Amino acid sequence: MWEISQTVDIFRTKTVEQSIRDTEAPEHQLRKRLTATDLTVFGIGVIVGTGIFVLTGQVAKETAGPAVAVSFVVAGIVCGLAALCYAEFASTIPVAGSAYTFSFATLGEFPAWVIGWDLILELALAAAVVAVGWSGYFASLLSTFGLNLPPSIAGADPVVNVPAVAIVAILTAVLVVGIKLSSRVNLILVITKVAVVLLVIVAGLFFINGANYTPFIPEAVSTPRVEGLEAPLFQVMFGITPVAFGVIGIFSAAAIVFFAFIGFDIVATAAEETVHPQRDVPRGIIGSLVICTILYVAVSLVVVGMQHYSELSTEAPLSGAFTAVGQPWLASIIGLGAIAGLTTVVLVLLLGQTRVLFAMCRDGLLPRSMAKVHPRFGTPARLTTLIGVVTMALAGFVSFGELAELVNIGTLFAFVVVSIGVVVLRRTRPDLPRAFKTPLVPVLPALSVLACLYLMLNLPVQTWLRFLIWMVIGVVLYFAYGYWHSRTAMPWQKARH
Repeated sequence: MWEISQTVDIFRTKTVEQSIRDTEAPEHQLRKRLTATDLTVFGIGVIVGTGIFVLTGQVAKETAGPAVAVSFVVAGIVCGLAALCYAEFASTIPVAGSAYTFSFATLGEFPAWVIGWDLILELALAAAVVAVGWSGYFASLLSTFGLNLPPSIAGADPVVNVPAVAIVAILTAVLVVGIKLSSRVNLILVITKVAVVLLVIVAGLFFINGANYTPFIPEAVSTPRVEGLEAPLFQVMFGITPVAFGVIGIFSAAAIVFFAFIGFDIVATAAEETVHPQRDVPRGIIGSLVICTILYVAVSLVVVGMQHYSELSTEAPLSGAFTAVGQPWLASIIGLGAIAGLTTVVLVLLLGQTRVLFAMCRDGLLPRSMAKVHPRFGTPARLTTLIGVVTMALAGFVSFGELAELVNIGTLFAFVVVSIGVVVLRRTRPDLPRAFKTPLVPVLPALSVLACLYLMLNLPVQTWLRFLIWMVIGVVLYFAYGYWHSRTAMPWQKARH
């Protein structure tokens, strides 16, 4: 039952009513089982992970110094602006797909495809990267018990990263069985890692040395790490001498630690499976973001207070800080928390990736056969399995390194599109019921766009080049397949009432 535009072009839109009707088709209907608590826990599950256990030390040591706490605040504010825009969209269009679905309703099919392709970059790559990080912590934990895995399956450069493949396989099975089981597994792991984070904050307070906070903002210096293609685009564009630390370093660090906040938008992808989406999705998005920002700022302040920023570990800063003050037993507990934390990140990233592709397949931009829901589990089992296999291949055989920065630019781009979309939908469909309204429209969305663009400009030149290549591949695929198979592509598909 489609109401399509008579004009066939790449900016054809899919109405909100059409999107909601699609969720009622039996073969594509997801089961509604999630609550506001489930969504908040999902958000915390994916946000608290790599950023708090790894990036804190890296950016403090190389980019911002003790002022890394300010960088987390800056990144949190940028996410907060985008979160308010996401909350309005998710309460108005409670359909799987997040930014992809929102864009289809406001900007048109091609922008929706672009953002969907962009989200694939964000979620699939992030899930694989985090799985590799999980493998490193897992191997390290086993070594403390005298069980050393062979370097060929879990070393710095393994032939096949077996632990990474295994964790993706297990979590894929959990997602196939059902969304409620996924939320329960996530809840247990989130409680574990939040408890560890709180332990770090409370225990670390007893080992803070005030001298480590001086200087809070280290003097700006030129470093090899920020020269050439590794220099932030902003500095290259305006002829600024590439530097680390100083005020510029704080914002450069914010663009990097932004990775630590990735995930709150995934809450919106579960809107279709939420019992009361208009009320609970905004609560889940904003609640998880606020809680995680507070945790990040507290942990970063404690860690740089315990150990001088120049001596922090870039691989395991939390564990390293406690080892440095003579508390290795706490380092082991933190290792367990990191494993729990990274497990939930992989789980929710896989969930988000599945729901975005589910929406794209249901619209015909990708094969529709992949969007069928399992009759027993009520999940897109076929699509979930495919994504799991691809992620296993990436995690098992590919070494990523700095490609994690691609995840940041992809997410920021999605935030820009959603912020613009809120203003567009307010003008084109003022009649729609909105359970949550973004305040100060269009000022707040405009600030969100500017803030996201500024952080994007603070990412390295090479990240921009890789992002452009990925988007070119997506455009080619759209015109080769998506445009011709889209359910809005054929003008002879007249609306049937």
